[in-house]
Amino acid sequence: MSVRTYSFALALALLGVATAAQAADKPTDPQIAHIAYTAGAIDVAAAKQAIAKSRNKVVVSFAKDMMRDHQAVNKQALALVAKLKVKPEDNATSRALSDAAGKTKASLAKLRGKAFDKAYVANEVAFHQQVNGALQTLLIPSASNAELKGLLETGLKIFQGHEQHAVHVAAELQ
Repeated sequence: MSVRTYSFALALALLGVATAAQAADKPTDPQIAHIAYTAGAIDVAAAKQAIAKSRNKVVVSFAKDMMRDHQAVNKQALALVAKLKVKPEDNATSRALSDAAGKTKASLAKLRGKAFDKAYVANEVAFHQQVNGALQTLLIPSASNAELKGLLETGLKIFQGHEQHAVHVAAELQ
């Protein structure tokens, strides 16, 4: 699966949430928590793959930043849902994100060297664009709990920085 195909699959998964919202069936806080956690876990797994495969110091450093930040946000998310006594609810969007990520991981596993580095970073750009868009237009507006909304807003600021960082690293790899 190419990075463009993965980006398209991710967009379809997130579009599924948007379509449900337009039908006045917005995701619930437990569903939002699961989607957000899943997206973070996906990026942690992608970063681990990059750390193991890449020999480019800039790519490895970027991947370490992604792993650190997404693990930290997911740790905060788990603490929040425990505090609120909310159980994150698996849903079609979370499953679609996981399925697309599995295909991307397999595709990236076949690549080596510069081809891997470019594909990994391009995927990071696309992934953060899609997740940031979903956070802004659907997940944050749909969250009813103020603390969850606040965590999502904080995450968005961090992930917008990740997107910019990914774009910068992608330009260096050209």
